[in-house]
Amino acid sequence: MDRRSSIAGIFRAVLTAGPMHRADLAWRTGLSQPTVAKLTRSLIDTGYLVETTTGGGPGRIGRPAGALDVRADRELFAGVKVTATELIRVVTDLRAVIRETARVPLGDSRTPHDVVRLIRDLVPPEVSALGVSVAGDVDRESGVARYEPFLGWHDVPLAELCADATGLPTVADNDIRALTEAENWFGTDASSFVLVAVGSGVTCGLVVDGRVLTGAHGVAGELGHVPVDRRGPKCYCGARGCLEAIASEPALLRRVAEATGAPAVTLDRAIELARLGDPRVGEAFAEAGRAIGQAVGGVINLVGPELVVFSADHLDGFALLEPHVRAGIAEHAYGAAARVAIEVRPLPFEEWARGAATVAIARRVTSVTR
Repeated sequence: MDRRSSIAGIFRAVLTAGPMHRADLAWRTGLSQPTVAKLTRSLIDTGYLVETTTGGGPGRIGRPAGALDVRADRELFAGVKVTATELIRVVTDLRAVIRETARVPLGDSRTPHDVVRLIRDLVPPEVSALGVSVAGDVDRESGVARYEPFLGWHDVPLAELCADATGLPTVADNDIRALTEAENWFGTDASSFVLVAVGSGVTCGLVVDGRVLTGAHGVAGELGHVPVDRRGPKCYCGARGCLEAIASEPALLRRVAEATGAPAVTLDRAIELARLGDPRVGEAFAEAGRAIGQAVGGVINLVGPELVVFSADHLDGFALLEPHVRAGIAEHAYGAAARVAIEVRPLPFEEWARGAATVAIARRVTSVTR
């Protein structure tokens, strides 16, 4: 491991698990204690780490020892989540603690240049880097949004456009992958987990042995385009029977409208009808839930996670899906993989914007020696 990678590893360890003593850092990073002492000095000198006086801690005896901690206010980061209708912006510190939030509707401003101008106006001058997340196929390394399905973008150099507009180092990423990165760095202790989001689409982030999976082409986690019914409806991607064509909110509402004969049904109305016992609407929720459970069961079999976290744009709606999702997982998960823990938790769009800030923080961690 070269010097730059070693410093980045030390900084990330303290950032995500600190405060930490140097001996613990040496154990965690696999570096010698003299090397840790030397490399942490550069992080202290540049103001990223500070030395704190702590007690010996569990298993430690003797005088209080100096532990290293991140100076969280050393830099601030902006994260922007782009949806089909609005921008959600947060400002965070180095530990991705949200300090400020803002929302701006897109209105008719949906071209890349229009959206970038809105992002520019949302970013305060005190931040040092920017992360932007959008749905669809995004190459984090190049910052190109190859395909954004809700805004109809193709091959947009999003990071470059935002960097030119704001003057800030910018990282662009897929939104669920950015959210998963935040959960991996600053959330769950599970080293392998799946984060599933259900709403206008159905997608997931994958973490295996502490690393967010991107795949060779950057599209790992496209759960919505896993086929679950070859005779099912056609998806916008062109394939037939994709999970998203069956279990996304628009697909669910189309099914409810067809079943009830209503010209248009809102999700709130569909939930109301299901709770009133309308069997046609109940079956629409059941079908969607079973499809999600089938697809997630397959993912569980492939990667063997400790945990699956579900979130949804509308948790009341997911409550109607949940028993069928769990039944589908139980039916399809194989052997010991079925022991996976399942959580449902609210993840509002501010958390997705925090994910965008986290990918900017992650990029900063790799460049603290420059």
